[in-house]
Amino acid sequence: MIFLHPQFLWLLPIIFLLFYFILTQKEQQAHFFSEAVLKKLYVSGNSLSIKARNVLFLAMMVLVVFALSGPAIEGAKVNVEAKSADIMIALDISDSMLAEDVYPNRLALAKQKILNLLEQSPQERIGVMAFAKNAYLVSPLSFDHASVAFLVKQLNTDSITEKGTDFKQLLFSAANLLQKNEKKNLLILSDGGDASDFSEVIAYAKAQGIKVFVLGIGKNKGVPIVDVRHGGYVKYNGNIILTRLNENIATLALQSGGSYIEAVASNDDVDAMLQEMHAKTERKTLKEEQIVQYIPLFYYPLGLAMVLFIIATSSMSKRQEVSVPPVVLLTVLLLATTLPTYAGILDFKRLDEAKRSYEAKEYARSYQLYEEYAKQTDDAEAYYNAANALYKEGKYEQAQKMYQKVTGTEMTLRHNALHNLGNSYAKEGTPQALKKAIESYEKALKLRDDVQTRENLERVKEALKKMQQANQQNQQNQQNQQNQQNQQNQQNQQNQQNQQNQQNQQNQQNQQQNDHESQNRQKSHKADQNNSKQAPKSQQHDAHQEERSEQRSETTKQHEEQSPQERDAQASQKSNNEDSDNSKVRQAAKATATQNDKIMSRLEEEKWLKELNKNRTGHLYQLQKLENSDETYNDKPW
Repeated sequence: MIFLHPQFLWLLPIIFLLFYFILTQKEQQAHFFSEAVLKKLYVSGNSLSIKARNVLFLAMMVLVVFALSGPAIEGAKVNVEAKSADIMIALDISDSMLAEDVYPNRLALAKQKILNLLEQSPQERIGVMAFAKNAYLVSPLSFDHASVAFLVKQLNTDSITEKGTDFKQLLFSAANLLQKNEKKNLLILSDGGDASDFSEVIAYAKAQGIKVFVLGIGKNKGVPIVDVRHGGYVKYNGNIILTRLNENIATLALQSGGSYIEAVASNDDVDAMLQEMHAKTERKTLKEEQIVQYIPLFYYPLGLAMVLFIIATSSMSKRQEVSVPPVVLLTVLLLATTLPTYAGILDFKRLDEAKRSYEAKEYARSYQLYEEYAKQTDDAEAYYNAANALYKEGKYEQAQKMYQKVTGTEMTLRHNALHNLGNSYAKEGTPQALKKAIESYEKALKLRDDVQTRENLERVKEALKKMQQANQQNQQNQQNQQNQQNQQNQQNQQNQQNQQNQQNQQNQQNQQQNDHESQNRQKSHKADQNNSKQAPKSQQHDAHQEERSEQRSETTKQHEEQSPQERDAQASQKSNNEDSDNSKVRQAAKATATQNDKIMSRLEEEKWLKELNKNRTGHLYQLQKLENSDETYNDKPW
């Protein structure tokens, strides 16, 4: 047996010395009466004497000191290793990360994911970079996650005026920062840019020994990019740009030996990414230590001291002892059957195991232990801890039921329960759940004014407002589309009716003309018959003329039977053939002018960017540029 806190044993000499003076001190009556007289004056009884009581108090104090010193016996020995994997995080700060297809936008969500990763990786050494066309250092590799988190929160990209997303430049800068590491791990949070081929970047990553992990930020549906500098949306060649998650970046992660995961609203993506990184990366052993597990024994001397205290303070006589104990025993038995069962003497072991399971991220086991203890004791804090374990597992509906069972007079515990209840509703993301989250935050603020609760309340209100506006906009768009469809249908019906009327009129005109020509031919035939006797020699000549006339009439009839649309199409085709040469000349001239404009804007742009970057403020430090980086320059406004 050993003592975990042996410093308390130094109290024993003081206690023995104190009780020595107490036990050897004479009573005040002994100064005035002899011992024989005092024996006659004292009334004999069955209660303990003063010296006997003092001896019991002495023994009780000694037992309490032994309990404080932490007696224990050695148990199993466990080898504990402190391991760490250096992780460099790269945050995409190009303008496309301002798209609002995720709440509140891609950049803000990516920053929050970094903060969650820092919180869940206390043993890892983590650094942070920011990149667009060039790469910038936000924080070097560090175990001081509080400082790294502060720098990420304060990251301001308003002063970055560059365009494009250059992943090769990012890998070049990361390789320089991790050049002392045998294993280089890079976690990229990005929407993937707009490149379709990452073969060159993949080859560079393999050559440098960089294992790339990618957390894709954004949705597959195209959305516009907010122009924070000029207002409105980013445009290219006069058209609004639509950006979407580029899933082609998954090839960079997979072929370099890493993993690709798309971001979600909950922390499941961060948990999955950490599991992937722990499985695919080698962690260095920083420290190895053998820990001995001890079985505590302090409750034995403490329990014995309590028994001695009861005996020392008892003053019942034999006569009272006959009648009182049965009554007391009956009362205890009745109370034992009516009062609820409270925590046992060894429940601290179960609570300690539940706490260690929670810290080891074994949330299912932690929830089971806390729930069993809460059902037995109806303890509000146990319900709160069980709800937290469910929340970490992502079981938000069950966690909400547990948070609602947290009652009592402790304001801080109730406030925390209502705060987390609001978080669990907010994780669901539906309009009804967001309304319930607002109610929970407001109730929590009534108990205690908390900054984090107010921030969450404002974020949820803003999210609910945007969701309602989006629903209204969708309904309006659907209504507009329906109206446009109805108008189009009406227009098509009107056009068909007009075409039918024109066709009918044309048919009537052709019928009248045919009737008129038929009458003319009949008259001409009669005249020929009458003149056949007078001019037999000219019969053959007139027949030829009639045949030519009928041919001209047939040609005219075919032309007239053509619809106006067919005649317009023939005329348009003829006009297009005549203007084709002129159009080619104009297009060539326009292309030449556009090329000249691009050259001029590029040179002027580089000059102004150089001047702006000289005066940039903040904690972003531009890293060394890749040689010939201009060849991979992505000249686009996002």
